Amino acid sequence: MLEIKNLTKKFNNNYVLEKLNCCISDNAIYGLVGANGAGKSTLLRLINSIYQADGGAILIDNENVYDNLKLKQEMVFVPDDLFFYPNYTLMDMGEYYASLYPKFDLNYVINTADKLKLNMNVKINNFSKGMKRQCALICALATNAKYMFFDETFDGLDPVMRKFFKSLLAESLEKNKSTIIMTSHNLRELEDICDNLGLLYKGKILFESDIDTIKTSMFKVQISLKEDFNKKTFKQLNIISYKKIGSIATIIIDDKKGNAKEYLESLKPIILDFLPLTLEEVFIYQMEVLGYEFNEII
Repeated sequence: MLEIKNLTKKFNNNYVLEKLNCCISDNAIYGLVGANGAGKSTLLRLINSIYQADGGAILIDNENVYDNLKLKQEMVFVPDDLFFYPNYTLMDMGEYYASLYPKFDLNYVINTADKLKLNMNVKINNFSKGMKRQCALICALATNAKYMFFDETFDGLDPVMRKFFKSLLAESLEKNKSTIIMTSHNLRELEDICDNLGLLYKGKILFESDIDTIKTSMFKVQISLKEDFNKKTFKQLNIISYKKIGSIATIIIDDKKGNAKEYLESLKPIILDFLPLTLEEVFIYQMEVLGYEFNEII
């Protein structure tokens, strides 16, 4: 388990992360979303000991991660700004990774590169941006590390390649029982692969939740009744947002008990639409509750 406790990091007296707390379970894919400058890259660099925290703690299985050589062999990080040694080919990179990771699978690199038509003996710096990203992801997955970190995971990849690498990530999760943390400024990019999502804003996690729980408990209700009504009429519901225009109300509810629709039908409504929310809508309404504008954050 990855635990982050009161994590603080500042540059030139400007706080990038301030008392951030987060707990990420093993064998899951955790997506971290937020606008550019929210602190996503800084957080991943702190976890991977590239930066040293100014306060707080980062623990994996109750061990401090900073400069922990034992844990480093179980962690791999692909940054947003990719780096490859000059004149290195993909074969060179594979051999380099093999010297660092005991469980590195060079055959995995060779076979996956063949599927993608990547020449193992061409200098990586001659590849396109998308091909470089493919090389970095292949090498990371071949480490078979327990903890994998990807910053702007699919940047530069076309839709076909994104789908392909999402399938490889899912395979790694199943095969190695890995824990995968990935960042993006695009919520929809992570929606179909992550088990949990956290929204990072100005150095803090504003909102996080299990995706399955979100998708099965939050609904948009549009309703009209014969008699005049207001928000108090629906006091039995867990209301996230309530807006009424004319005779029709739009209500966002959290229906964890699963009995909201039956209750609303008992009111004999003239109009009743009971619709699941998209993940983006969930985040929008949760941000409203917290007093934030979603469009300012993502």
